[in-house]
Amino acid sequence: MFRKIVFFQLIIILTSIFLLSGCTEKSKVVSYPNNPDTTTITFFGNKYETENVRVIEEIISNFMKENPEIRVSYESLKGNEYYEALEKRIKTGKADDVFMVNHDILLELKSRGKVADLSGLSTIPNYTDSMLSQMNDNGSIYWVPTTVSVFGLYCNTDLLKKHKQKVPENLGEWRTVCDYFLEQGTTPIIANNDISLKTLAIGKGFYSAYQNKNQQEIFESLSSGDKVLSDYLGSGFSLVNEFIDKGYIDAAKTLNTKKTSDDLTEFVKGNTPFMLTGAWAAGRVAEMSPDFEFQVVPYPALDDGSLEVINADTRLSINSETANLDEAIKFVEYFTRDENIQKFADQQSSFSPLKNGSPSAVKEIQPLVSCYQSSRTVIGTDSMLDLPIWDLTADATKKLLSGESFESTMQWIDEQAGSERGAPNET
Repeated sequence: MFRKIVFFQLIIILTSIFLLSGCTEKSKVVSYPNNPDTTTITFFGNKYETENVRVIEEIISNFMKENPEIRVSYESLKGNEYYEALEKRIKTGKADDVFMVNHDILLELKSRGKVADLSGLSTIPNYTDSMLSQMNDNGSIYWVPTTVSVFGLYCNTDLLKKHKQKVPENLGEWRTVCDYFLEQGTTPIIANNDISLKTLAIGKGFYSAYQNKNQQEIFESLSSGDKVLSDYLGSGFSLVNEFIDKGYIDAAKTLNTKKTSDDLTEFVKGNTPFMLTGAWAAGRVAEMSPDFEFQVVPYPALDDGSLEVINADTRLSINSETANLDEAIKFVEYFTRDENIQKFADQQSSFSPLKNGSPSAVKEIQPLVSCYQSSRTVIGTDSMLDLPIWDLTADATKKLLSGESFESTMQWIDEQAGSERGAPNET
């Protein structure tokens, strides 16, 4: 298992020197003599890449300058390894003071009383009403977001222009461009085996609920079992299945394509017009110096236009059993100050979850802003849905990519949702 551990004091030994050396070496632990006058809190997260860690270093360093009595240790793991390690630490009573969570794992931690109530944080009133509606849990708050992530369609605009094709603005146009490139012998869409296709399915499936503003009612029915997921996600997964059947994506290759890694490497080769992944990777793609221009646009998944899938992201929670609750709260309050949230959102090519926040200034993601501001959005992991939607949709996508039929996959997702509720499923 490859992990990175970074310890911070007022004098910082930057980890970026090590990180830039590559991912094949094990990390070093930089430690310092214990100071009896300081309290050390541990911070565990899945923000692992060099540029992510650099910003976290800066925030932690500034926090410790302002609070010299508190020392912060940050450790990170990548991908699924992180959540496996987090669950193991919590089960063995060795959880960190502060840790990052996602929607699905929070359902489990909250049910076991493992996360502290953060409703008293001084920064809570700074969040938008939309974010507060996600954070509020019957008057309690168990996590706070530091970014709003957006999922988009990466477009190689130079390649499109070369072939006299346009950036698609609706589903009909997207199909037309994909058909054109298929005729040229090119698989038109790069997708990864995690977030690409499940976000497309979630966005397409739940879009009308958000536009009709009855998502709360629908999610309550889905959570209780009065309705089944396939009634809503069926349209989204039908589109995913169509893209697989038509060859718009390479199913076998996608099953082995890691997110924001293998997919980016393939995209920067410049041979493919589209890629589906998170907009937060735009800065990373630009740093890979592709010899073409690109932009990230909303999903052109509707007959009459586009939509965006968003998430309250990089969520911070505090261990309810920590012996350093006051210090952990002080740190999370500092991390969620306006200036730090904006710094983090800018680096992540994301939007701010705060009332006075601004979208990242990264030029390639600017086409996403208007769609976000006009609320043509779907929340990928809505807190009002008490089902592990992120994992369920990922597994359903892999079933379709592996050749399982649309019908059996929808039956499976309903059965799994029923198991999660702890009651027989009705289909």
